[in-house]
Amino acid sequence: MIRKPAVAGAFYPDDPELLRESIKNCFLNDFGVGTIPELNKFEGTDYPINVMVPHAGFQYSGSIASHSYCKIVQNGFPEVFIILSPNHTGYGSEVSVFNEGEWITPLGNVKVDEDFANAIISHSDVASSDFHAHLYEHSIEVQLPFLQYFSNDFSIVPITMGSQSFSASSDLANAIHDAACELNKSYCVIASTDLSHFNTQEKANTVDGYVLEDIENMNEFKLYEEVIQYNITMCGYGPVITTIAISKMTNKHKCEILKYKTSGDVSGDLTSVVGYASGIFK
Repeated sequence: MIRKPAVAGAFYPDDPELLRESIKNCFLNDFGVGTIPELNKFEGTDYPINVMVPHAGFQYSGSIASHSYCKIVQNGFPEVFIILSPNHTGYGSEVSVFNEGEWITPLGNVKVDEDFANAIISHSDVASSDFHAHLYEHSIEVQLPFLQYFSNDFSIVPITMGSQSFSASSDLANAIHDAACELNKSYCVIASTDLSHFNTQEKANTVDGYVLEDIENMNEFKLYEEVIQYNITMCGYGPVITTIAISKMTNKHKCEILKYKTSGDVSGDLTSVVGYASGIFK
């Protein structure tokens, strides 16, 4: 299965040179990490971090994403990136694993690790092979150019969560852990999520603060409770819950929130904003 770009030319430039320049600017602009890191080499199977990144258009959230990608680059690339996202389209199954083929971006093709993807499916009660959920979903696609800017020597397992229930998230975390133990491959989990949507800047800062405190405390239980209790419109809480859980299983018990801003900080319109944050689990 070949997955063609769905949002190139909209969320990010579809011209390779303009895309590279856009990514460079994400790292170097006022909200970015401030430098272009050099890719180090990672050896072994126990990759030291997992990450949380936003997934809006590069002009809005790319500079925030640069903080997490800087940490990945500094640690070197693992063999596999398992990219978890919410399902914005409503297509596909409960937990949809894109388990064969390649993803195309303007910077080249990225191979899917079929063995890892199929092992996750075999160890899960909810995950299944499904391509339909991925055809128009932007929240995994926008992550790939950030990785390809530095190297194309990696593979991916794209997983879109139609169900973000606590049980589905826990099941997926266990399945990733068991699959990794079976295959003995190095991997990094990337949780793709934006935070609250379409609040005023003041309210966004407040409710996003609840979420970020829970994440920083590695408390996936409270995160789930508060998202429901306060009706926080965080689109990828399931991927984050999954990532916290799998991080704990692999002795990563600390989280650092690297950067938080909103779309209003970029556009100047503070009446209806979306929150973005980068963080690492280590």
